[in-house]
Order: sequence, then structure tokens, then C-alpha cells
Amino acid sequence: MLTFINYRYVVKCKVSYSIETCNVTCFASLSLSSVSWLLFSGFRERNTYFHYWLLSSCKSISSIHHIMDLNQKRTRMVDRVDSVDPDLVSPESTPMCPFPDEVLEPVLSLINSHKDRSSVSLVCKDWYNAERWSRRHVFIGNCYSVSPEIVVGRFPKIRSVTLKGKPRFSDFNLVPEDWGADVYPWLSVLAKAYPFLEELRLKRMAVSDESLEFLAMNFPEFKALSLLSCDGFSTDGLKAIATHCRNLAELDIQENGIDDLGGDWLSCFPETLTTLQVLNFASLNSEVNFNDLEKLVTRCKSLRVLKVNRTINLDQLQKLLLRAPQLTELGTGTFTQDLVTRPVADLEATFGSCKNLLTISGLWDTNSLYLPVIYPACASLTFLNLSCAALRSFELAMLLIHCKSLRRLWVLDTVGDMGLEAVGSWCPLLEELRVFPADPFEQENVAGVTESGFVAVSRGCPKLHYVLYFCHQMTNAAVATVVQNCPGFTHFRLCIMNLGQPDYVTNEPMDEAFGAVVRTCPNLQRLAVSGLLTDLTFEYIGKYAKNLEILSVAFAGSSDLGLKYVLGGCPRLRKLEIRDCPFGNAALLSGLTKYESMRSLWMSACNLTMNGCRVLAKEMPRLNVEVMKDEDSEDSQAHKVYIYRTVAGPRRDAPPFVLTL
Repeated sequence: MLTFINYRYVVKCKVSYSIETCNVTCFASLSLSSVSWLLFSGFRERNTYFHYWLLSSCKSISSIHHIMDLNQKRTRMVDRVDSVDPDLVSPESTPMCPFPDEVLEPVLSLINSHKDRSSVSLVCKDWYNAERWSRRHVFIGNCYSVSPEIVVGRFPKIRSVTLKGKPRFSDFNLVPEDWGADVYPWLSVLAKAYPFLEELRLKRMAVSDESLEFLAMNFPEFKALSLLSCDGFSTDGLKAIATHCRNLAELDIQENGIDDLGGDWLSCFPETLTTLQVLNFASLNSEVNFNDLEKLVTRCKSLRVLKVNRTINLDQLQKLLLRAPQLTELGTGTFTQDLVTRPVADLEATFGSCKNLLTISGLWDTNSLYLPVIYPACASLTFLNLSCAALRSFELAMLLIHCKSLRRLWVLDTVGDMGLEAVGSWCPLLEELRVFPADPFEQENVAGVTESGFVAVSRGCPKLHYVLYFCHQMTNAAVATVVQNCPGFTHFRLCIMNLGQPDYVTNEPMDEAFGAVVRTCPNLQRLAVSGLLTDLTFEYIGKYAKNLEILSVAFAGSSDLGLKYVLGGCPRLRKLEIRDCPFGNAALLSGLTKYESMRSLWMSACNLTMNGCRVLAKEMPRLNVEVMKDEDSEDSQAHKVYIYRTVAGPRRDAPPFVLTL
């Protein structure tokens, strides 16, 4: 739909700026280049409603960095507009003051992306202040990159905080448990500045029961807690949350190292609590009081996400679904039972009454007898998480016949290549596929999935753009075929579990496979490489992966040259994770111009020395260079190195085995 508007614009003249009036045809979604000219070239207009329309018409400001470049080029021009000689310009063309905060702040509040908001704050001082006062959520990708004091000083009205702690390789037990990332120092500062805090989302943070109790007691309006891959707490901490958070709407506990002391925490929710919308305790092991759970589900009419643990049987699950047919996400318990008191047809009817279901997960211990009960609910599913269900190929095929709207699918490799062929046949809208190993440590008599299933999925799912694929063998030709069929990949994580595995057909390195990925997929943002790889792979990555943000490398490369290629290219690289590679000091120091634009670099079991790390720390004082020393490591070697940018300086809670250079 076209909109015709009449507006004034600035035209550069030899002596001054004149303002002319013209009619312009604009699309409802105004181009960023137009916005950059109108907003950043000294444009001032009395009509603030036009400014509101102009800003709100932008569907995305993800390219605001480009606009910033234009703004910098026009800085002198803007200054000249603000200092125009009044004798040379008509009164009508005299520049007005910037449009008011009551217009700008509501517009900026519509921007949800933390990246876009950060970019907006760099435009000018007015936008910085408006963004500062209008921001309600802050995302911190590394809890040591900034101090809580700096955060509360910058943003006075935050309602929601997302905080990440340990490096991702802590998921593979490469980071000691007492490394740090304690949430309590953050909570103590947030409690003073944000007593109105409503949401806290933590990932890989150290969380104690005392911290959870402090959280529950000091934030009276608290509504949402999400803990993902955190450790240090027990179900006693959950008791404090359930008891004192009277307005709780979300309690999401996922993949945590929790000390499970029993399921009686669920009984601590007050009888008056009716606000719960999300409840996820699927990762807990202890049995909960089902009567308390059923009462809670019954009185929370707005509950939309319910994920229970495997102690909930089919009979109990049916009772819960009858109480909450409005669910959009369901995590089931154990999906098999020796004795079911209700006929299977009743279970099917119950699932059929859940018209709003978009996601199903869980399905522990399921088999072909009970799996069909979810068929009536499958037509509307967009996400099916079967990573806990060891389905065989024919079981998956029968299930997917009913899942024509599926966008995301997680499975175990027990489905085999035939199961993946069914994915290609029945899921034409699929955008994300994750294939996990049922037994990652099994090396003999492994069937799993191969390149054949991967290619089959790519043929039938042209919209596929996210893949995590564990397998034991792969070929260069298969990967090239996959990316030709699906050139829109943004995330490509191929994990060949046999270390140093070449193309099993040609016995050549897998260089050409990943070369095809980075050449064919211009929107690639995340890449994980594996198999037998030489420096040629990294040359391809540095040359072609222009939008790559996260790169994970393990057991790969030939020399320092490989890492130099990556650090010399990849202009948007944010995170680099490396383990067990032959990269040394020369490779590390080749990235001096790169590291301040990155979030972090992890290197373990490489050829780094303490001297090399000291040189880096001296040359880049705004980086934290941390070396983790093992008991049996040599003093001169840097076995585990974590490098990250920070505005807070060296952290004050580093344990003795962490040396900050």
C-alpha cells in the first residue's frame, strides 16, 4: 500500500541550507537509507507526528550501523545546520530543536532486539538518552564484560535481565565448577536499583539456594525465573521461589546441575496463586505430589507451557490435559505404562481436545503402542522435541505423516537414515533439524545416521536453515549437495564423532565440505567444523564467511596459518571456541586488531604459552586474558585460555587457579 506524504528536506548549498517542499511516494516500510537521510542530516520538523510515522514505519533497524556511517560522514553538515546564519535563511527554514522524548521514547520502546537497541543508542546523544530511559530489558552475554554497577547506572528502569556466565565449553566439563559466575553480586546490586524487577533469565551461572531466597524476598513484583545450565542450588531454593513470589508467571528449570532433594517444593505454591503461565521441571528426577500439581494446573487458567518430569505417567498426564486444554507447549512424562486405567482411545481424544498445542517434548520410554495417542494433536505442531525418545525409523515415519506444519525437529540418531528420509518426505516446511547421538561414547557397532539421511532431508526441506548433525561418517560431496539444496543456512553444526575422520569414500580431508558451506551460504552466522581438516578449511572460512558470528573448532587444523586466516577475515566474528588444535602464540597474536570487536575467545589444549598470553594482555589492556592452570600443567604452558572484552576490568572473584594477566 502506497502512502503519499508532503515533507521538508535539507538541501546542501554553498553558503547555507535551504528547505524545499516536495511530494514523495513512500512505501509503508520506509527504506533505511531514506530514514538515515531524514533523521541524521540535520532534518528538523515541527510536525512530531511525522517523526513518529517515520520511525515506526521502519520494520527493522538491524542495519543501523550502516546509517551510523552515513551519520558520521554528515557530522559537519549537521553542525552547519545548527549554526546557520539567520540572515541567510528564511525564518521558516530555521532549524528547530530535536523532536521531544515523548515521541522518541515510545517509538524506541517498540524495538525488541538488544542488538538493534544498542545500535540505536550510538546514533546521537538524544537517541542515547531516549534509549536509556525507555529500555526495560537488558541482555548481558558475559557477566564479567560489565559490572552490575555500570548496568544500573546506564539503565534506570530495567524490568527484565538476561545474564550469561561460564564459557560454553563448561557444558563439556572443560571449566571447573568453582570457576565463578556467581549471580549473588548481581542480585545485591539489582535489588537496590531495581526493586521492581520482574524477570531474571540465567544461563551457565552459579546459583545458590541463598541467592534464590534473596531473589524471592527482595523483588516483590517478581514474575519470571529461567535457569538454564546453572548449578549450585537445590530444590530448597525452588521452595523459596514458590513460597514468596506471589505473582509468579514463569518457572523454567532446564538442564541444571541441581541437587534434587525431593518433589515437595511443588507444594509450596500458595493456594492463591493463579498467575502461572510457564512451568517446566522436566529435568528434575524426584517424584512430585501429583495432587498439588493437579490443583496448581487447575487454578492457573492462563497456563500455556507445562513440561513435567518422567515420574508423571500417562494416566496423570491425561488428567492434567483435561484441566489445561489451552496449553501451547507440552512436555510429557513417561510415555509407557504397564497398566492404564483408561482406554487408549480416551487418551487420543484428550490430545485431540488440545487445539492450541504447538510444541510437544518428553515422550520418555515411548513405544509404538502409545505413540499414536498424540496423532490427533500433531496437525498444528511446529516443534517436536524427540531428543528423549529413542524412536525407530518406522515409528518416526508414522508420526511425521501427521505433522505437516512442523518447523523444528529434534531426534536421536536411533531413527536412522530411513527416519530422516521420512523427514524429507513429510516435513516440507522444516527450518531446524537437530540429530543427537543416543550413545555418544559408543564407538563400535554404531548404526546411527549417515550422509544419506542428511541429503534426503535437504532434498525435501528447502527451507532448512539450522542444523546440528551428529554422525560417524560424512563425505565432501554430501555436504556440498546439502548446502546446494538449502543455501539459506544460518547455523551449520556438523559433528563427526570419529576424531580426525576423513571423507570415508575418497579418504580426503573434509576441507571441501566446509568450503562449500561458506561459499554457498552467504547468511551463515554459526559454524561448527569437525573431521579431518587442514588449514585450507580455515582459508575458506576467512575468505567467504562474511556474516559468521560464532565459530567452533575441535581437533582440526595444520598450523598457525589456519587461525590467522580466520582472524584476518570473518569481519562479524563475535565468539571463537577452539580446543585440541595446533594453534600457538603466533596465531593468537595475529588477532590483535580483532579481539576488541569480539565477545570472547576460548582456547584449550592448544600450543599457547604464558609468555604469549602476557604479550596479548600487554598489547590489549581492555581485554581480560585469563589462564586456568591445572594441577599437572607446566608453569610455562597456557592449557586453558579465556579472553573477553570488558569495561569492568579484571574480575574480583577469580579463584586461585585462574590467573588474570
